[in-house]
Amino acid sequence: MAEHTDHSSTGTARTGTVGRAGLPRHEVPTHFDDGAGDYDRLVGMNPGYHEHLRASAARMRLPRDGAGLRLLDAGCGTGASTAALLAAAPRAEIVAVDASAGMLTRARSKPWPASVRFVHSTAEALADAGVHGPFDGILAAYLLRNLDDPDAQLRRFHDLLRPGGVLALHEYSVADSPRARAVWHAVCWGVIVPLGRLTTGETALYRHLWRSVNTFDGIGRLRDRLRTAGFDAVHSETMTGWQNGVVHTVLGTRR
Repeated sequence: MAEHTDHSSTGTARTGTVGRAGLPRHEVPTHFDDGAGDYDRLVGMNPGYHEHLRASAARMRLPRDGAGLRLLDAGCGTGASTAALLAAAPRAEIVAVDASAGMLTRARSKPWPASVRFVHSTAEALADAGVHGPFDGILAAYLLRNLDDPDAQLRRFHDLLRPGGVLALHEYSVADSPRARAVWHAVCWGVIVPLGRLTTGETALYRHLWRSVNTFDGIGRLRDRLRTAGFDAVHSETMTGWQNGVVHTVLGTRR
C-alpha cells in the first residue's frame, strides 16, 4: 500500500494479537499483499515521500559512497526505502527485508544492481531467514510502530550492527505536538482515508494507519527507547512541508 497506508509491512508478531490500532497484527502483511499493486501509484500522490526517505538515508552519513559497507533495509515495502539507501550508498551491499510477499514481488520487479538482495521475513525472525549481521547501517521506515515489542526489536537491531554502525528510524511521531496531531488528523480524514476508499474500495488499513500513529510514542519517548537499547549519539530531525513535526528521522549509533 502507499506510505499513506504505511510504507513497511514487516511488523508481524504473535498470531491473534490485536494491536492498539485495531487490526490483528498478523493480518497486516496480508493487507499489504492485497494492496501491493496500488502502492507506487499512491505514494506518488504524497508530496515529499521519496525525498523524505532519501533525507533519512542521507542523515545516516554513510562513508565512501557505501564502498565496502553492508546495509539492512528493515521493512522495505516495494523498495522505496531501498532506493533511498542505494542513493545514499550506491556501492554498498543492501539486504532488503519485508513480511509481505506481495510487496516484495513488486519490489523485485524493479531494476536493481546485483548488490541489492530482497528477503521475505518478519523483522523479528531475520536469523531464521538467513539474515545475519554485522551491518554498518540499518534503515527502518514506518516499521517500529507496527511491532508488538519495539524495545526487543531495537535491541536486535543494536546486536546486528557493527560497533559504530548507525540505525535510522524513519517514522511518524505526533504525540508531543498538538499542531502535529491536528495536521495528522486533518490529512488522514481529509485525504488519506477518502483516497484509500476511492482507489482500493476499503479503508481498514488507512484507519489502522491513523490510529497507530495517534497511539505511538512521542519523539522524546522514541529517542529514549534507543538510548535504553544501548545506542549512543541519539538525536532526531524532522521533515519539510506538511510532514514537518509529523515524520522524523531518529538516529543512534552502536557503542
